[in-house]
Formats: sequence, structure tokens, C-alpha cells
Amino acid sequence: MTLTSAIRDSPAGQILRLISPDWLPYPEEQEPEDAEKGHQWSPEIHKNGTIICNWYSKSDPENPMNWSAPRKLWVVACICYCSFVVYMSAPIWTSGEQQFMQFFGTNHAYTALGLALFVFGYGVGPLLFGPLSEIVSIGRNLPYITTFALYMLVTIPTALVRNAPAFMFLRFLQGFFGSPILATGGASLADVYDSAYLPCAMTGWAFACFTAPVVGQIIAGAAVPYLGWRFTIWETLIASAPVIVMFLFLPETSAATILHHRAHRLRKALNSDNIRSEVEIEQQHLTLQAIIVDSLIKPMEIALLDPAVLFANVYMCLIYGIYYSFFEAFPLVYGDMYGFDLLQQGLAFLPIAIGTLLSFMLYNSYLVFYRIPKVKAGAPTNPEDLLLPGLVSCFFPPIGLFIFGWSSRPDVHWIVSMIGVTLFPLGVFVVYQCVFMYLPTLYPRYAASLFAASDFTRCTFAFAAVLFSRPMYVYLGMGKACSLLAGLMIGCIFGLFALHRCGARLRQRSKFGKP
Repeated sequence: MTLTSAIRDSPAGQILRLISPDWLPYPEEQEPEDAEKGHQWSPEIHKNGTIICNWYSKSDPENPMNWSAPRKLWVVACICYCSFVVYMSAPIWTSGEQQFMQFFGTNHAYTALGLALFVFGYGVGPLLFGPLSEIVSIGRNLPYITTFALYMLVTIPTALVRNAPAFMFLRFLQGFFGSPILATGGASLADVYDSAYLPCAMTGWAFACFTAPVVGQIIAGAAVPYLGWRFTIWETLIASAPVIVMFLFLPETSAATILHHRAHRLRKALNSDNIRSEVEIEQQHLTLQAIIVDSLIKPMEIALLDPAVLFANVYMCLIYGIYYSFFEAFPLVYGDMYGFDLLQQGLAFLPIAIGTLLSFMLYNSYLVFYRIPKVKAGAPTNPEDLLLPGLVSCFFPPIGLFIFGWSSRPDVHWIVSMIGVTLFPLGVFVVYQCVFMYLPTLYPRYAASLFAASDFTRCTFAFAAVLFSRPMYVYLGMGKACSLLAGLMIGCIFGLFALHRCGARLRQRSKFGKP
């Protein structure tokens, strides 16, 4: 009996013929060594009789890595648009803060919670929803659809609420239920793109996140004077409506979940209980304690005790905090100093979008003309290579902060400060991408949970930054306050160069194990 006959007549062969009759395309007389060169894979059978459900071939159309380019782009479009809506929803309300204070009789410190609690909510959410998406029976899509539906439902009472504390609580819930796309959107993109093209997809996702608040500010600035502060909440609901429709047509991207469902179909079709996917076997004895340790405690331990991860998180916290402090600084500069109305204050955020667009184009040019050809050619790389573009772009943020801070005076034309604002995202967009892509290469096993821990830490800092930034800008003045922030960014420049130079040695000495 030949190898082909043995496989074809085995129980696994019968199963595969049931689902995919042409799973053995090579002829019966083909030699085994030639058969191994074929595209089809033989099923794995454990000693206890368990048949491992895997891809039927290297070109299995159900494998997300083998999907067509349009289908992959649809996944990117869904992830980007949903993220755009959530990020737009965070600061869009700030244009109506003055009306809110007049309506409820609150002060600036209390009213700032409307933005701060939203940001904190989408920092807390990933700690729960990130680990859930790694469970094979749940996958990516179920948390996306369920929580975003809740996000939309919570948005309705947020727009209708009649007391300030309830509004603040509902804003937190908005951020909390909007967080799954921010927690696992990168994982969904990694499901469908290999390491060569993943940075391009991630850059598109980051571009949507960086520019969303700008669009939100412009829309709100135009609407609030005529329709009131509540309309900013209704705008988020209007923008959210297409997301639910898009998610209904979003294919599940988790390979483990797809194989889990395939194994379930096979068990049902053949009335056999000995067919399992590999991850399903790994997780069948998974306990709540193991989930907490692997998904929460261990990543937080790494984030606090590993020097490389700790620095990466500190740098991203600073970037995030300064970015959100602009929503308190711009009204002081362009509203109080230059007398801009709400629409003009919204348009003042355009330099952020311009700087992000320039950075997006430059970073993708680096990927297309240098990074991707190098990876596809099989050239040796190490995780620290991902930081190379950041070594150039890290100089722009402190320069931009100095220009913005010291030119924000009534006797200096407003265009000068906007040039400084443009330089800030021109640098931080690339730095953020470099550090964000660097994190999962350190400890691949904990990649998803490291992202969740990182998201929690930077959102917590951004929560605090929204609350302390206005007093800081008022009491220190724009020049001194921005100089303080620029000094912290300069300190991070030295840290980034040290990480690029010594990262390999740090990883070797880490007690958490090599990647």
C-alpha cells in the first residue's frame, strides 16, 4: 500500500474527502518524496485517536493569510472605520464644554471628565476584551459586534441625560464598550497579513486613529453653535450606524477560531467526538486563574519589570498624554488668545492631520522601498531594526512643542504656532508605529495582552493629562508648560537610542525568557 492509499483510507482521509473531495490532487503512483512537495498536507493523528483539524492545504481558501486582496482590504476598512468612530467620539464633545458648563453649572475641572473618563474607559476595556478574543470559541467578531451594539445603545441616554454625574458615567461606558476594536484591531490585521505587509496595514489603522479627533473637532465646531452640545453625541451615533452593517459582513479573522468551527462541523457531520483543532485542545482545560495569569498578571509584570517594555510604555504614555492635552490647550490659545470661534478652533486641529498625513507617506515609503524588500529577500533582521525610522523622527516632537509653546502669543501670528503643531504628529506618528510594532517582537506569547496592558497604561496617563493639562497651561504659561513637555520628549530620545543599541542585550538578560 502506498503512502497516498494509506492516508486516503484512514479516518482522517475520509473526513477530509467529505469536506474537500480533491484534497489529494497528486496521482496514486506518485512517489512519497514527490508527494511531500505537493500543496496538500496530511492530517495529524494523536496516539489517543484524536484527529487534529488543520488547514487542508497551504492554499486553503479559509486561511485568512490566503484571502484575496479585496477581502483583506475589507477587513482593514472595517477596523479603520470603527476605530475612527471611537477615536472621533472621545474629543468631539469638547466643543460643547462651554454650553455644558452653563447648562449644568459645572466648572472646567469637572467638565473635563467628559473626555477623560471616555479615554479611561477605552483603556480599561482591553483588559477584559483583549483576552476574550484569544479564546477560540469566541474569536474576534463576537466581542466586536456585541460591544459596539452596546456602545450605540449607551450613546442614546448619553445624549438625553439630565444630570452631570450620569453623563460622566455614561461617557465612561461609551469608552468601555468602544474599546474592543482598539484592543484587538491590530490582532485582526495580523491575522490576515504576514510580517512583510503588516506594518503597512497597521499604519493605515494608526492614520485613522490619529486623524479621527481632527474630523470630530471640525464637525462639532460647525454644529454646536446652531444645534447645541447634545448634538455632538448624536453625531457619534450617526457615524456609528454604518459600523454595525460593516461588522455583519466582516469575516472572522482568527485562524484558531476558524479551525475550531471547522472541527465542530466535522464532529457534527461524522457524529465523531475525536476531531479537535490544536488550539482547542490547548484550551480545553483552561481555567479562569490561568486566563488571569496569562492575560493580565504576567503582561503587567513584564510591562513594569522589563526595562525595554517599561520604556516603550512610558514613551507611548507621554505621546498619548501630550496629544490629548491639546484638546485643553487649543481653546486657551486659539479661542482666548486669537479669538477664534468654535468652527475656527476646530479647523485649528488641521495641522495635526497634515503632519500625520506627511508622516504616513514618509513612513510607508520607508516600508515599501526598504523594509518590505529586505524582509521578502530573507535578509537577517532583529527586533531593534523596527526602531530605525523612529531614530530620525523622534527629534520633531520636542521642536514642535517649543515652537507651539513660545509662539502662542497675541503678538505672533497664529500660523507660527500651527507650524509647531504640524511638527509634533510628523514625529510622534512614526515613533508610535515603531514602538508599537516593536512590543510584540519581545514576547510573542503575550503579544495581545501586552497591547492591552500598554493600552491601559497610556490611557490612564491620558486620563490624568486631560485633568492636569489645563491648570498646567494656565499657571505655567504655554511657553514653560510646552518646554516641560518637550524636555520629557528629549529624555525619551536618549532612551530610544539606548534601546536600539542595547535592546538585544536587555532581551538576553530578561528573566521573562527570550522571544
